[in-house]
Amino acid sequence: MKSNTIDYKAIGLKVGFEIHQQLDTHKLFCNCPSIMRNDKPDLIVKRKLYATAGELGSIDAAALHEMKKGRTFVYEAYNNATCLVELDEEPPHSINEEALDIALQIALLLNAKIFKTIQVMRKTVIDGSNTSGFQRTMLIARNGHINVDSLRVGIATICLEEEAARIIEKTNQSVVYRLDRLGIPLVEITTEPLAITPEQAKKIALKIGEVLRACKIKRGLGTIRQDVNVSIAKGVRTEIKGVQKPELIEKVIINEVSRQIEAINNNQKLTPSVRKALPNGSTEFMRPMPGKARMYPETDLPLITISDERIKKLKQQLPLLPEQKIAILIKHGFNQQQAAIIVDKQLFEKATKLIKHYNDPSIIFDTVCSNIDQHQAQELLKALKQSKITKHAVKQILAELPKQSIEAVLQKYKKISKSELEQALKQELSKTIQNIKQQGKQIKPDALVGIMIGKFKLKAETQEIVKACKKLLKELI
Repeated sequence: MKSNTIDYKAIGLKVGFEIHQQLDTHKLFCNCPSIMRNDKPDLIVKRKLYATAGELGSIDAAALHEMKKGRTFVYEAYNNATCLVELDEEPPHSINEEALDIALQIALLLNAKIFKTIQVMRKTVIDGSNTSGFQRTMLIARNGHINVDSLRVGIATICLEEEAARIIEKTNQSVVYRLDRLGIPLVEITTEPLAITPEQAKKIALKIGEVLRACKIKRGLGTIRQDVNVSIAKGVRTEIKGVQKPELIEKVIINEVSRQIEAINNNQKLTPSVRKALPNGSTEFMRPMPGKARMYPETDLPLITISDERIKKLKQQLPLLPEQKIAILIKHGFNQQQAAIIVDKQLFEKATKLIKHYNDPSIIFDTVCSNIDQHQAQELLKALKQSKITKHAVKQILAELPKQSIEAVLQKYKKISKSELEQALKQELSKTIQNIKQQGKQIKPDALVGIMIGKFKLKAETQEIVKACKKLLKELI
């Protein structure tokens, strides 16, 4: 079914998100680094996991579904990247305070109400992705909102939790997990369900992504995942997991709506479920929809108190949002495209520091987008400000810097003196004029000036070349 044939308002489409974003810091309940490993593991552990009753005394349906598969779970670990916490052989350490601060910053940027006291909970997960059979999670804020175009998007909850282990190999009998990812701090943002179109849903996800990128998060494929909740009036709610790319959001929603409409038209029974997003935008069944039975308190960790002083300090240190950074750069003379690229590549701080040394947007843009470090950039701009090099030489210098020292390259493209320029120009003009005469062609002074600018612009300013050329041409023609 094509998107343009669906009346989303008439069918009662509602869409909500669960966005999971890794934070760029060490693990949540130990000091192990948050790095991915691809070398041979130092330790391999095999286990089976069994579902247990939650706080309400019932076994969660999703957990029971996974347990019935009877799989053996194989865990790969490293001596310097995992510890006994990941193996569930040691209680969790105190919470990573930096990760908590980042999560609180995100909550403030999303205008959410932060809880004064936070309880770490255990969420039953027995698909093997958590060695303990549960995921530690905590609700830190609720009732936030952002504005996307004319829409007010409600942020239902914001949680801080630990990332799951990653699958290396999977068969019907066993799953091999690597523990390097297990325990990385993860923020989960849940939106209120909205009566919107698939196109609006994509815009909402991108907007939340902008807020996240303003904070200290990991970047790259796999560090952020969108789970999309889709429902229609006569259908059911479906949670579609693992929509990693924003461009797939619209396609996934359209395909799920079409699937439910087709089932309704064929009088097929629909049940709430969790489905996996596939690369082409279609989905496949994973498990029944989980319920509240899988949550119970973490007994190995104390309650966390969030003081007013902590919130006040975080508010004073809130990072700028992308649109705020872009506006600042535009005020400094950058165009919209340049500003957007600088912000997207996380070069805003570097650019604003360099502006203090040399406020030329075009030069600053080329410099920050190159591979040179802050020291090299400052030395380059210092030489430019002191007229030791020309603007035309900057791109060539940037191209050569990764292979040579800044001192060597600046020396190579150092501006020549007025007398050196006149001497070099006289020699080059004489040779060029002689060649033109030998070919029987007409001598055009303006064309000669242009040729000389091309030859000497890396070593002298354009106006100096033009002035010297005009003086010499009176003598040579």
